[in-house]
Amino acid sequence: MSTTAGNEGHSSFMTEFENYLNTSLENLKPGRIVPGVITDVGHEMVTIDIGFKSEGVIPVEQFKDQSGKIVAQVGDKVEVMLIQPENEVGQVVLSKERADQFKVWRNVEAAYKSGDLVSGKVIQKVKGGLHVDIGIPAFLPGSQIDIRPQRNLDRYIDQIMEFKVLKISRDKGNIVLSRRAVLTSERDALRSETLKVLAEGVVLEGAVKNITDYGAFIDLGGIDGLLHITDISWGRVNHPSEKLSIGQTVPVVVLKYDPENTRVSLGMKQLKEDPWQTVGDRYPVGRTVAGKVMNITDYGAFVELEEGVDGLIHISDMTWSKKARHPSKIVSEKQAVEAVVLGIDAEQQRISLGLKQLTVNPWIQFAQTNPTGTKVTGKVRSITDFGIFIGVTDGIDGLVHVSDFSWTKRIKDPKEIQELFKKGDDVEAMVLEVDVENERLSLGIKQLASDPWDLLSKRYPIGSKVKGKITSITDFGLFVEIEEGVEGLIHLSQLDIERGVDPKTLFTVGNDIECEVTTIDNAERRISLSVKAVSRRREKEELSEFMQEDSAPITFGDLIREQIEKK
Repeated sequence: MSTTAGNEGHSSFMTEFENYLNTSLENLKPGRIVPGVITDVGHEMVTIDIGFKSEGVIPVEQFKDQSGKIVAQVGDKVEVMLIQPENEVGQVVLSKERADQFKVWRNVEAAYKSGDLVSGKVIQKVKGGLHVDIGIPAFLPGSQIDIRPQRNLDRYIDQIMEFKVLKISRDKGNIVLSRRAVLTSERDALRSETLKVLAEGVVLEGAVKNITDYGAFIDLGGIDGLLHITDISWGRVNHPSEKLSIGQTVPVVVLKYDPENTRVSLGMKQLKEDPWQTVGDRYPVGRTVAGKVMNITDYGAFVELEEGVDGLIHISDMTWSKKARHPSKIVSEKQAVEAVVLGIDAEQQRISLGLKQLTVNPWIQFAQTNPTGTKVTGKVRSITDFGIFIGVTDGIDGLVHVSDFSWTKRIKDPKEIQELFKKGDDVEAMVLEVDVENERLSLGIKQLASDPWDLLSKRYPIGSKVKGKITSITDFGLFVEIEEGVEGLIHLSQLDIERGVDPKTLFTVGNDIECEVTTIDNAERRISLSVKAVSRRREKEELSEFMQEDSAPITFGDLIREQIEKK
């Protein structure tokens, strides 16, 4: 055992030994410490000459170290305790172990009185604390192990540390130690020195004391400062443990200091220049850059270009294909990638990157090879209420709107689309418009054939009589199909019925009706029909025939027939 109270050396050993030579054995009482010299080391006993007629003996076990090795040699000087002046065989009974304990107690008591520290080794964990060997057993309460409460006491076992003696009872053999008092004293001394230099802007070194989700507490020397997670690095830090570990020594700068409450805010990244100040010079728009994927989200992937500078590849800029449902299908964490700088906002610390921009834009390529009017073929990818999407190339789908299905057939119910097309059907269509910027392709099916309305006025000139089938009856008139896909309207005023009469009582859907073409509007695709015009035309024709008959000359034969009819 070593103590800071000071162990008595053996420089005065010979002086004490000579004094004992002048003392008779009878005058020595049991329990007295006397000097001696080893004269023999046997298998069971070590013989000690303490300067009297009879030599003393001590069990060899008291001269073995922890490994069981005998550490006694002939000629060694030792201090021993007199246990019995003479035993039954005339030998003096001595004890080195009890002499050592006596000296330890003497030193511990001296340390207790002076406030000096004692050194010892933690042996084992016991109820309420730790068992410490300071030459004699001592107890270290759990509350006195550290300044902060400690849950894992096993980590202290086999450690050699210094302690302050809190309590001592030699009668009961109790010694209570405190390591907390030692640490507190050291902390107070360090704190005093730290306070002398502590100020905002000062750079210090500290040890990481504790790590939390929001940062780390740094021991500056008796004073703890908070290093917030946002001040650890200019780069993205998901958790402080990514950059720091407990016990690590790190340089920090004092950002804020509140002397009244002794609160200290620290920073690490502030020791380096903010990389975003010159990011535009290093990563101009359009440049191809290299980086590592650090984080993947539902909307894209963050790529570290350098420490403190991340860029986002949005999922829409990962591939020209529309098939990618999640960024993880294209890139993976820690993957090295190249990308094109699309935009920089240094103030908001944002860089937009693109992967797909490294390859040819298929929309530009498609527009060049398939200008408006080109016929294309593809499979139906999806069916909606407003049309169908056709996959014309890998990554490019075109929309055929319901209005571009047919020149004549009107789709009134979305269910009709399901009847016309099935997913996977091969369909021919014509390119109507390619919007490269917005990545939209408009296709048409009806454009593959000529527009029947262009020739409709030739087939049905104004005033021509037509016969059609009633398709629907409304409050304002009848819709009549005059050929497949071509409907005309007979307005209520052109039905030739009395005012106030409900047309539904006179006409039936599906019945044929004769009418006359009154107007044709090709642009609006409207045909106006009239029953009344047919009736008027018929009346004119009948009147004309009558007038022709009334103006004819009377012959002799006509007179004879008239007389016969009268009889």
